[in-house]
Amino acid sequence: MSAIPVFADSVTDMALDWTTVEQGSGLKEFRPRRMNPGDWVPARRGDMLKDVDTPALILDLDKCEANLSRLMAAVAGTQVQVRPHAKTHKCAELARRQIAAGAVGVCCQKLGEAEAMLAGNINDVLITNEIVGESKMQRMARVARTYAPARVGVCVDSVDIARQLAAICSAEQAVLDIYVEIDVGQNRCGVSEPRAAVELARWLANSPAFHFRGLHAYSGLAQHRRGVPERRAAAEAAALRAAQARDAILAAGLPCEVVTGGGTGTFPYDVRSGVFTEVQPGSYLFMDVDYAKNEQDIHAPNFEVSLFVLATVMSLREDRATLDAGIKAFSTDLGPARPAFPGWRVRNVSDEHTVLMRSDNLTPIKLGDKALLVPGHCDPTVNLHDWLVATRRGRVEAVWPIDARGRAY
Repeated sequence: MSAIPVFADSVTDMALDWTTVEQGSGLKEFRPRRMNPGDWVPARRGDMLKDVDTPALILDLDKCEANLSRLMAAVAGTQVQVRPHAKTHKCAELARRQIAAGAVGVCCQKLGEAEAMLAGNINDVLITNEIVGESKMQRMARVARTYAPARVGVCVDSVDIARQLAAICSAEQAVLDIYVEIDVGQNRCGVSEPRAAVELARWLANSPAFHFRGLHAYSGLAQHRRGVPERRAAAEAAALRAAQARDAILAAGLPCEVVTGGGTGTFPYDVRSGVFTEVQPGSYLFMDVDYAKNEQDIHAPNFEVSLFVLATVMSLREDRATLDAGIKAFSTDLGPARPAFPGWRVRNVSDEHTVLMRSDNLTPIKLGDKALLVPGHCDPTVNLHDWLVATRRGRVEAVWPIDARGRAY
């Protein structure tokens, strides 16, 4: 993808930072202080894939860039903008590449993720979640003030919370983009009635602490409806609820510039709905075992798996191979990571090990071999790693920090 500029992507040598423990002692003790995100780096630029230390998170750049191109081509010629979800990759470098390809900004699910993206020079960030609690609200207001004129947005579904947040923003001299969260079938957060949406929108639009943008209407459950008809129907039902709220707000004489939502599983239907002005696919960049279970819509882009966990064969018997990566290296909430090669299946997974069993002789394995595994669920798998090793045709091209790793706050 020649249209994507090359950003700083090399990792400098990271020596241990030796710190004096007892300054006043005649016998000075020293200990190594772990630097952030760690003095261990799994690879260097130019390394071959077989030489990467494990467990490591591997990105196939050719496939990742192809996924990015397919998404942008799918929305080209429409009035719908792309705001990809950075909770998937948590990496400012990838966010910058998404914006360079045409995205309007990114989504985050947590304030800590938003801080990492803003620090990485991402200037339009929407937190697709509610922020509750005085200390967290104060932090968000200070973040918005610090990074202004970058846009920082957040969702609300309660006038009481909006009132508290407005008071804090006024005290901190900060202005936030603000969205009414609509429950479009997720049954998690959001207002469910158009009348409630109007009441909340009116309050937000009249507050000098906020720039009222419109509606957030995300249906996570619709993304993983396996059949195309079921997935399309769920997306259309969510769009209808969003349209009802939007129309009620406009009828009340209030603005509603943005309706944002959708995801990797439904964005083709969301784009065609005539309701959404933004879509929020995230997993499309990487994909995983769970998304591969969805029936492929022949009219939608076919995204490839580009994210893998690399593990080493550390023990080998006749029909059994044990790898040095377990649930500390990949999530198992939607099932374990699976071999990216034929002939082997996962028998069991523990903290630091995955045991494979031979099912046929298609792929021979030797002690010390490196094995690529496809994560069951890409988002939480990324959250387990400090580094993303970006490769092209078997050679390391870059090693990027996962800036928002562990930022669940």
